[in-house]
Amino acid sequence: MMSTLRARSLQDLKPLREALAEFAAREARLRQERAEAERRALAERNMFQLAVGPVKALAGQHNRCWHAPEPPLPIAVQSELDEQRVLIEAISDEFDASTLLDVDDQLSYRRSGIGRDVTHKLRAGHWSIQRQLDLHGLRTDEAREALGQFIRLAHRTGLRCVRVVHGKGLGSPGKTPVLKGRVQRWLVQKKEVLAFVQARPVDGGAGALVVLLQPVMRKNG
Repeated sequence: MMSTLRARSLQDLKPLREALAEFAAREARLRQERAEAERRALAERNMFQLAVGPVKALAGQHNRCWHAPEPPLPIAVQSELDEQRVLIEAISDEFDASTLLDVDDQLSYRRSGIGRDVTHKLRAGHWSIQRQLDLHGLRTDEAREALGQFIRLAHRTGLRCVRVVHGKGLGSPGKTPVLKGRVQRWLVQKKEVLAFVQARPVDGGAGALVVLLQPVMRKNG
């Protein structure tokens, strides 16, 4: 929209004329650009006809043109795998592991299909402890996340036996081990875990668990 310009004296006439000339030049440029755009659009519409010449519809085709469907968008495989891993890592505090634990002289766990000899060997130190995670001083949510990452990374790097130190609860109110039961529930939910037992006194006793992990499946070739 053109702005309203009003001269208040003869001295205002020169800037007024300059402003009007600038406005007229701008309008001319806009008209030229619109005309050029219309010419390009017309050329694009006629491009096919100019390239192949006159065309004739095929008989019996009902003037229909069938196009092959567009290929589906590529699936973000890695994103889906990451999302699945996040779901796997969502270990719950509400999971009841009590029915899955062997309560003998020392508490232990073995996944379905794993014989008692495995927990006996684990308790006897048949597998050397290769790495450990100390959860002392962590809040519950921090401990849960740290444990999930530790187990996943330990399994990915081919470790078979690790130790998780949850503490004996001597510094907790009522001297109750807050993390002990939670760590047991979390480990039971981890698919990488085959079994775990309470550590031997030399390895931490009631304040730690020794965990046996699934072997990594190696691809042939």
